[in-house]
Amino acid sequence: MRPGAGSLLISSATLVDPNFARSVVLLLDADPVGGALGVILQRPSETSVGEVLPGWQDLVTEPPVLFVGGPVSLDSALGVGLLRDDHEPATGWRTLTETPAGAIGMVDLDSTPEDLAGRLAALRIYAGYAGWGAEQLEGEIDEGSWYVVPAAPADLFSSAPDRLWLDVLRRQPAPLSMLATMPTDANLN
Repeated sequence: MRPGAGSLLISSATLVDPNFARSVVLLLDADPVGGALGVILQRPSETSVGEVLPGWQDLVTEPPVLFVGGPVSLDSALGVGLLRDDHEPATGWRTLTETPAGAIGMVDLDSTPEDLAGRLAALRIYAGYAGWGAEQLEGEIDEGSWYVVPAAPADLFSSAPDRLWLDVLRRQPAPLSMLATMPTDANLN
């Protein structure tokens, strides 16, 4: 699978960069010429959404905190949501991919929360993002640093984000699923 908006990147067990070790990234945009942008899904912060974006606090999925989306622009915020399958997109929404549970997309946090109230099945807000230059992500995939898999809504709004890397790997077909058994320190293997 090639990277595209709405797909997941799973870091390989050998990727030791502390920014991305054992991470799962939702791609928000991917273009070999323009580069790629995504958010790391499983890093909740200590900061409540209400402290930073009080209008959105009642719409976010538990836990109601900002998630650290990556090492770039930590002072910016990106919203990722799941649109209820019985609702049409509204102002402030951009669809990334469709799933049987509804559309996964980006929420414009400069829009009015009321525009999306009742339309969202789930919402997470990320401080910062991960970014790759032109052809950089493709090169990292080719060298084996990342695996590209389809996203499931449960991944994006997991109640156990600390287990997400393992959970996403385990549901993949072999041999990719076998990587979930690799210890954090490969020297212990």
